[in-house]
Amino acid sequence: MLNKIKSILKRNKLISTMYINVYYILFLMVGKLPVKKNRVIFESFLGKQYSDNPRAIYEYLLKEFPNMELIWSIDKNYKHVFTNGNLQIINRLSFKWIYYMATAEYWVTNSRLPLWIPKPLHTKYIQTWHGTPLKKLGVDIENIHMPGTNTHKYKKNFLLEASKWDYLISPNAYSSEIFKRAFGFKKTIIESGYPRNDILINGNNPTTISKIKHLYRLPSNKKVIMYAPTWRDNQYHDIGKYRFDLQLDLNKMKKYLGEEYVILLRLHYLVAENVNLEGFQDFVYDCSHHQDIRELYLISDILITDYSSVFFDYAILKRPMIFFAYDIEEYRDNLRGFYFDFESKVPGPIVKTTDELIDEINLIRQDGFSPVGKLEAFHKEFCYMEDGKASERVVNALFK
Repeated sequence: MLNKIKSILKRNKLISTMYINVYYILFLMVGKLPVKKNRVIFESFLGKQYSDNPRAIYEYLLKEFPNMELIWSIDKNYKHVFTNGNLQIINRLSFKWIYYMATAEYWVTNSRLPLWIPKPLHTKYIQTWHGTPLKKLGVDIENIHMPGTNTHKYKKNFLLEASKWDYLISPNAYSSEIFKRAFGFKKTIIESGYPRNDILINGNNPTTISKIKHLYRLPSNKKVIMYAPTWRDNQYHDIGKYRFDLQLDLNKMKKYLGEEYVILLRLHYLVAENVNLEGFQDFVYDCSHHQDIRELYLISDILITDYSSVFFDYAILKRPMIFFAYDIEEYRDNLRGFYFDFESKVPGPIVKTTDELIDEINLIRQDGFSPVGKLEAFHKEFCYMEDGKASERVVNALFK
C-alpha cells in the first residue's frame, strides 16, 4: 500500500508536498520521544552502498563497542548489496525508518539527507563527507548546471542542510579550510584522515590483494588498470539521473594492452546507466556497482581518472596515476572550477586521447615507476594523516 501511495505522489507535485509535510510532522512528533542511547544510524550514498567512511566507522564500533545499536539506512532497491547477514537494516523513508531516525542518538552519513528532515535536539549528526575537494563545493560553485535547481536555490539548500551537522570529518588541513567556507560550517571539525582509507595502510599486502583478485575472478597473471572518472553536472537524463559518455577507445586499448592488463571500470554513483561492454568481457570489468572502492584501489596497479577525488585516496598507495582530462577546459572553466591549478599539481601526466593514454601506460611498463617528484610532494600535503588509525581517532572523538 505504501509503495502505491509513493507512486501516486511522484506523479503529483501538490500531493508530494503534502506527503512530505505529513512525514515532517511525524518526524517532529516521534522526535519528542526519549532518545535511544547508543543508537547509531548509518547511511552511505543515499542508502545505495555499504561503503566509505560510514562503513569504516561502523566496523570499528562493531569491534570495539559491541553493545551499541548499529543500524543501516538503505534504499530498498539496493537491498541486495547489503549481503552481510549481521547487518541490521531499515528501509529509507519508511515509517519504521522515521521512528529509528527520530529516536537515534547519532546519525552517520557521507552525503546529504533529505532537506525536510527536522533533526531532533538529542541527535548528533556526523557528516563524514566523501572526498578531498578538487572541484568547487557548496557555496563556492559559481554556476549550477544540475537539473531541478538553480544557483541560488542550490546554495541556500546546501547551507540549510549543513547547518544541521554537528560534526564534520576532514582528511587534512587543506580540506578543513575549504569545508568551513564552502559548507558555511561553524561547528566541530574532526581532522582525522578518512576512516575509509585505513585499509589502504593495513591491508596493502600480497595476501590481501590476492584474496580480493580471487574473489572477483580476475586473472592472476595480469596487471590491473582502474578507470574511475567523475560525473558531469550537465550530462543528465532527469533530476538525480546522470549519464556518462565513455571516451575511451576500448578496441584500441584491448589491442595494445590486452595481453598484459585488464581494466576495472568504476563509474560515479550518480551515473544512471551501465556502459555497454559487449565484446570486452575478458578485458573490461564493470565494477561501478561494487560496494566499496577501497578494495579496487588495493588491487589496481595503475589509476586512470580525471577530476574525481579518488586520486587523493589512491595517492596513499604511491602508485602511478594518469589523468584522462579530455574536456578539461569545459569542466574547469564552465562547470565547476578547481581549488588549485590542476595541470601543475596533479601527481601524474594529463592526456586527452586514448593514444596518449596508451603511450603513458607503455612508459610505465617499460621504465617502471618510482614515487618521486610531484607524487611525493602531493602525498606530504594531502595524505599525511593517513596512517591506518583514522577510524580510531574519529570514534574516540565522538563516542568515548
